[in-house]
Amino acid sequence: MRATTKFGLRLGMGLVLAAAAICAQATLPIQAWTAKSGARVLFVESRSIPMLDISVDFDAGSRRDPPGKAGLASMTNAMLFLGAEGLSENAIAERLADTGAQRGNRVERDRAGAMLRTLSARAEREASIALLAAVLSAPTFPEAVLTREKARVSSALKEAETRPETIGERAFAQALYGTHPYGQTATTDSIASISRADLEAFYRAHHAAARAVVAMIGDVSRAEAEAIAERLTANLPAGSSAPTLPPLGAPDTAPRRIGHPATQAHIFLGAPALARGDPDFFALTVGNYILGGGGFVSRLMNEVREKRGLAYSVYSYFQPLKDAGPFQVGLQTKKEQADEALALVKRVVAEYVARGPTAAELKAAKDNLVGGFALRIDNNRKILDNLGVIGFYGLPADYLDRWSENVARVTAADIRAAFARKVKPESFATVVVGAPEAK
Repeated sequence: MRATTKFGLRLGMGLVLAAAAICAQATLPIQAWTAKSGARVLFVESRSIPMLDISVDFDAGSRRDPPGKAGLASMTNAMLFLGAEGLSENAIAERLADTGAQRGNRVERDRAGAMLRTLSARAEREASIALLAAVLSAPTFPEAVLTREKARVSSALKEAETRPETIGERAFAQALYGTHPYGQTATTDSIASISRADLEAFYRAHHAAARAVVAMIGDVSRAEAEAIAERLTANLPAGSSAPTLPPLGAPDTAPRRIGHPATQAHIFLGAPALARGDPDFFALTVGNYILGGGGFVSRLMNEVREKRGLAYSVYSYFQPLKDAGPFQVGLQTKKEQADEALALVKRVVAEYVARGPTAAELKAAKDNLVGGFALRIDNNRKILDNLGVIGFYGLPADYLDRWSENVARVTAADIRAAFARKVKPESFATVVVGAPEAK
């Protein structure tokens, strides 16, 4: 994200005031509607600071990359702000600087989008929104810029592909998802194959108004927010019906050992587990906090680090996606103790799945999660991110209002049942990078 200093001090003070105002509210007043363009809109009016945050997301994440073109979604997204009709890359940057606005991009497995933060004063706001509308609705994908970006990305990939963590992440994704789009990762060859025609075709197919999600929070009225949403989406492509993705297959459970000269072995294990909107979400969230998501208070950290000193850090997490996203456990350890650490992690996870948490662990986890909830929405950017998730994945409008309530009602029996359904250690994929070959 580009940073500017034009209103940095004013913005910083404003964020403090906004956080205080938000946390004082009993609920987050999310307004939701469908724009005339067909876009889904979520809006929170917040007058605490003279600022407006906007994101526009599309079902245009890496899962939409065509076979052999991994990286196309990311490249298309990156190029949006690098040339639009009547605007060069430099002209776009200058207009952002003139209004003191900040822009950003994101590309995930499911979604891709653009973000804008602007002052809410009419002159700056209108100029910034006009610019965002232009880059979203009329990108030009300049050939010379594409050539430069492909070279930059390829160079970064070559460097990343030497790192054990990157090697492990790629092998783990492939072991979990095989030929499914969730298992694809960009390579220098796939990046080299991308043409300007590919960008245009991907943009027209997946940046459709009817499948856009607009999220906003800031110092504007509902009527102004409606007008902004229409302006940002009215001229987007009509798009085509989103193609159905293939079903997920079973993960490859054959252990993968990849040689590497690093002094540490990097260990990854897990399996596809959780889709957005799954009723097990809160039980798994609380349960995973106890298992490996709670830092130094987690079981994995206690057993692997504190008791045996086998790793500096060990973690587990769920990443919910449109289809079943991964449950993953990860750690680094000395090469010579990789097998010991891996066996211990598997044993701790299996025992937890079988028995669940203790009453003390459950109370501590819920207290920490509920007590820390305010930090999830303590500034406009975090709220914007939550609005985008709610809109894109079709979560209930009161999702944030009821988050603490849903955490508080989780029982030990809920956790055991949810983990039994979603976490099956016998089906884990395992990748170890840097460990000696098994004897």
